[in-house]
Amino acid sequence: MKYALYPGCAAKGATPELFQSTMAVIGRLGIEVTELTASSCCGAGVVGEADPDGALALSARTFAQAERLGLDIMTICGTCQGVMGGANRKLKSDPALLQRVNRLLAPERLAYRGTVQVKHLLWIVVREVGLEKLADEVQVTLGDLKIAPFYGCYILRPSGDLGFDDPEHPDSLDKVIRAVGAEPVDYGGKIKCCGFPIILEKEDIALAMNGANLKEAKDGGADAMVTPCPLCHMSLDIYQERAGKKIGANLNLPVLHLPQMLGLAMGVPAGELGLQRHLVSVDPFLEKVEERHVERHKEKGQV
Repeated sequence: MKYALYPGCAAKGATPELFQSTMAVIGRLGIEVTELTASSCCGAGVVGEADPDGALALSARTFAQAERLGLDIMTICGTCQGVMGGANRKLKSDPALLQRVNRLLAPERLAYRGTVQVKHLLWIVVREVGLEKLADEVQVTLGDLKIAPFYGCYILRPSGDLGFDDPEHPDSLDKVIRAVGAEPVDYGGKIKCCGFPIILEKEDIALAMNGANLKEAKDGGADAMVTPCPLCHMSLDIYQERAGKKIGANLNLPVLHLPQMLGLAMGVPAGELGLQRHLVSVDPFLEKVEERHVERHKEKGQV
């Protein structure tokens, strides 16, 4: 399996551990990538409100680069997946719009013909790598550890643009958690907003949303949380202490990027996964993982 890797802004900026951990695990899953080093922002945020065609052109520019390589795109950001998935659907379904956007790309001698698909790493693991192959790569069983999935908004909605999970009852991330030997926590907050889109304008509201999701997961027995979106990760990790104070709760719940969870299960050292960059310490969770690892080797008579 070969893809054009679109890392997005966050994985090369605020959350470089996401890019680091992605590169540490994809080879083990049989995924080969060519990074789109000349790509730009996907057009998320207020860009689309100010200049709808300009926002679409940002994504179309990336699509055209992947198209030249003859590859589909792999994203590692839930927000990028949602924005680019929606842009791709619009461009493919409206020839006049595609022509208009291509005129914006013409100065770079680029044009998008509409042949590329955009797939998040989560989707690729579930549908193309396969959960059986993933389970075969598990070297450190996560045993009876409980991990709370946090999907985020953009990887689920609008479902018409994405067409992968049921936005009200998603199960892809839950399945991956089971495949690495852990138990997914079922809680209502896993499909809710993390608060990141409004954190700078309405911090009190965002922190209350953030804290409620984290508390519900922890009350459900979660040892850690995992998300396929770096913006959700920033909200849930960076703002967790403030969110706990806002709702009057001691949260202290480690938040993992998807490839970090995969890497831990595959036996990749924590240092290679960038876990030391997290604001909420992952050490208590790592200690539990190590305990399960030792127990497994004892059972096999290897200790």
